[in-house]
Amino acid sequence: MSNSPETHSIHPTRCTWAGTDPEMIAYHDGEWGVPLHDDRLLLEFLILEGAQAGLSWSTILRKREGYRRLFARFDPEVVARFDADRVAGLLLDPGIVRNRLKVESAITNARAVLALQEEFGSLDRFLWRFVGGEPLQSLRQSMADVPTVTPIAETMSRDLKQRGFRFVGPTICYAFMQAVGMVNDHTVECFRRAELGGHH
Repeated sequence: MSNSPETHSIHPTRCTWAGTDPEMIAYHDGEWGVPLHDDRLLLEFLILEGAQAGLSWSTILRKREGYRRLFARFDPEVVARFDADRVAGLLLDPGIVRNRLKVESAITNARAVLALQEEFGSLDRFLWRFVGGEPLQSLRQSMADVPTVTPIAETMSRDLKQRGFRFVGPTICYAFMQAVGMVNDHTVECFRRAELGGHH
């Protein structure tokens, strides 16, 4: 589609955070807020949201393939076995955020996921209990109305921390909930909101 002025009116209206970066727009349009129930993808987002702390999401998106490559496509059984030598190697690779605490937390979290899978059958079943198994549909007029933390995110954060997860503060948990579709936080004027079940 061309960007000439006469076709501009048919461009969909998006959440303002999508901006103009093609990668961010593709992520907004295709992934953000889509309900996920695959344990590997859920672990991927948990690790990526933790890695994002203090950085922009666009930075993380650019490193996403690096994470998939270096973290065995987020297979928790493989990542859980990473040792000190593997960590040292990861910290030399510019494909990811080279922060020791974040890298070590990814391994810790993979181990915690294995324990959850034992107890609940899947990470998916454990996480989606927090919203009763269905996406929460919010009514956000603008980005200013979108919270960074909610009581559910605080509960999830506490529960995950008790189970040994790291880099899972309430703000990270809420960003995670938005990303994996546990809550539909697309703003009311965004074309994706209705596509994901939101009503006016």
